[in-house]
Formats: sequence, structure tokens, C-alpha cells
Amino acid sequence: VQGLGAAVMMALTIAVVGETVPKERTGSAMGLLGTMSAIGTALGPSLGGVLIAALGWRSIFLVNAALGGVALLAAWRFLPAASIPRQAAGAKARFDMPGTLLLATTLAAYALAMTLGRGHFGGLNAALLGAAMAGAALFVVAEAKVASPLVKLALLRDGVLAPSLAMNALVSTVMMATLVVGPFFLSRALGLSEAATGAVLSIGPVVSAVCGVIAGRIVDRLGATAMVIAGLGLMVAGCAALTALPGLFGVTGYAAAIAVLTPGYQLFQAANNTAVMADVDRSERGVVSGMLSLSRNLGLVTGTAVMGAVFACAVGERDIAAAAPAAVAHGMAMTFAVAGGLVVVAVAIAVVSGRRERCSA
Repeated sequence: VQGLGAAVMMALTIAVVGETVPKERTGSAMGLLGTMSAIGTALGPSLGGVLIAALGWRSIFLVNAALGGVALLAAWRFLPAASIPRQAAGAKARFDMPGTLLLATTLAAYALAMTLGRGHFGGLNAALLGAAMAGAALFVVAEAKVASPLVKLALLRDGVLAPSLAMNALVSTVMMATLVVGPFFLSRALGLSEAATGAVLSIGPVVSAVCGVIAGRIVDRLGATAMVIAGLGLMVAGCAALTALPGLFGVTGYAAAIAVLTPGYQLFQAANNTAVMADVDRSERGVVSGMLSLSRNLGLVTGTAVMGAVFACAVGERDIAAAAPAAVAHGMAMTFAVAGGLVVVAVAIAVVSGRRERCSA
């Protein structure tokens, strides 16, 4: 139940911004969302640890219940009634149950294919991946036939939305690598303690929190399309830095590289979300916002499996805990070399999409 509520909140927050914020300030609002997300990412684990140590694990959920109540009251008090779409007179509510079940089954099969096997892709993983591909095909067929589809396939032919979803998935895959690979490098290659590793890993969310609002204002001033490419360019530079600087300068090099990668990610997110939501019809804002959330989560799941597999392969040891520090450092460099290649693909998508947009204009 908690997961369902969280999914609704994450999927519709961007839609609410599109509904309530003036178009010329959309970038700033998207940047602010990024900042608040980063603050939550930084505070949640640390405060959770304090609560568990002091009051036990149940206290986490009691606090969440209280915070949820405050958020509910704030939404009831401050969100304008006009932001709730009114159903047209005489229209009959419909729900695409076949499409929903197909999508849920497909995503479950894909998630299991990416996570089962503890980093080893075997026959079960291949079967689940095949089931996910078959489910995706059936979903497309079902959505083309149903009267009120869960996802209108025409949306995926949009010259802005489809490329943005692809870039969002690629970028999320890359960012997940910092969470999957970073702790191994800091603890195994650099020999940091658990506390020190956690402190260094918090640099990313802190930088992200600082840069979110700034990135949003830059998008409002300079335009979303150009800032998508600029953000991806910074991410390419950050990935390149992660392949070299940590091995040369240790923690300082890692922190410097993260300080380049993270602002690029925030700039991309603010610009990409702004570009997608700028001209979406009011009736489609919720669906499009959910698709952005879905593409990001697919990237996170893929990043966990694929980037983790790249790292393990580059390290060359079945048991990474027993690998030499030099092998772990090599795995780190190779992983972010691959990650940089993925961001270059995203840059190419952005350039081609921008050219198509200009031609159609």
C-alpha cells in the first residue's frame, strides 16, 4: 500500500507542476523538485539510522505516517481545486484493466530478469527477459485495440516525448552506477571505513540539492533544448573524470568528479522534464508524468544489473570482496567508461531530436 501511494506521488508530482506553475517558470519548479528529492535522499537514510538506533525500526514508519498526514493537509490546503481534472458531463469512467495487468506483468518480469542470479545472467534470467519482451509486444497490441488505453501509442510517436524517455532511461542507468560501484571503490580500493564511505557518498545528494534550483533557473533563462545537451555534456565530462581522477587523487578525485557529474544530471533532469511537459495537453499530463517516472525507474533497475555486471566483469573476480584494490580501481574506471558511452548515446539522441524539432517548426 505504501508503495502504491509513493508511485502515485512520484508519477503525478511533475503533472501537478505542469498544471499549477506558469510556463515561463516551469524550469525553476522542476529544479526545485530535484533539490527537494536530493534533500530527501540525503536525510532519509541518516535520520532513519538515528531513529532505528534510538527507538527501533517501527519508529521509521510512525514518523512517515506523521509526515504523510502533514503532506495530505498541505495538499488539501494549498493545491488549487482547478488542478483536479473535471470529468466531462455524460462521460463514462473507464479503466484499462487488460493493459494494466499486461504492463505490471511485463515490468515484474523485467525487474526479476535484471535482479535474479546475484550478478550472473543464466537461463532463468533469459526466460524472464523473453517474457518481458513478449509482454511488451502484447501490451502494444492491446493498447492499439482498447477504447480507453492506459497509454496512447500516439504519444510515443511524439518527436519530443519518445527521445526524452529514452534519454531519461539512459541517464538513470548511469547515475545508478555511482550507487552500485561507488561504495565498492571507496571501501575496497581506497580502504575507507563504513562511516567514511557513507560521508563521501553523501557528496552527490548534497551537490544535487544545491544545484537543483540553480539548474531550473538556467533552464528558464536559456531554454530547455539547449540545456538538455549542456547537462548531458557535463555528465560525459563527469564520467570521464570518474575513469581517471579517483585512481590518481583518491577521495579528492572522486569528489571532484561527482561534483561535475551531479550538476549535469540536475541540469538534464530540469531541462528534460520542462521540455516534455511544456506543450502536453492537460488531459495527458498525468500519463506523461507517469511515463517519465517509469523510464527513470527502468533505468535504475537496468543500471543496478548492467553496470554492476560490467563492474564485476572488469574486476575479474567472482568475489569482489576478495579482489585486490588495483582490480577494483580498474573495474571502476571501466564501468564509467561504459557509462560515458551511454551518455554519448543520449547526446546523439538529443541532437537528432533537436534537429527534427527545428525542421518541423
